[in-house]
Amino acid sequence: MYGVHINKDALKYVNSLTEKSERLIKRKIEILKEDPYQGRDDKKRLQLPDYDLFRMHVGRSFTIFYRIYEAEKVVKVLDIMTIEKAHKRYGRL
Repeated sequence: MYGVHINKDALKYVNSLTEKSERLIKRKIEILKEDPYQGRDDKKRLQLPDYDLFRMHVGRSFTIFYRIYEAEKVVKVLDIMTIEKAHKRYGRL
């Protein structure tokens, strides 16, 4: 089991959403506690020059970006945004 730490700005964003969207995102974050690695279509490893970043889709609406710190058994959620915003910022990853 992994611990999950959510960036303050990401948590603020989630809390600003509708109750349904907030519930869906929090349910997906709970999945990260059990298995943060890719393997399903909604999770993918993005290999950046300095580290691996993971992204997980929440339905067809949101994307969660996170890093895994295996030694500490911690997942750090870095950002949560709409899929459209993620594509504009990072391209189609």
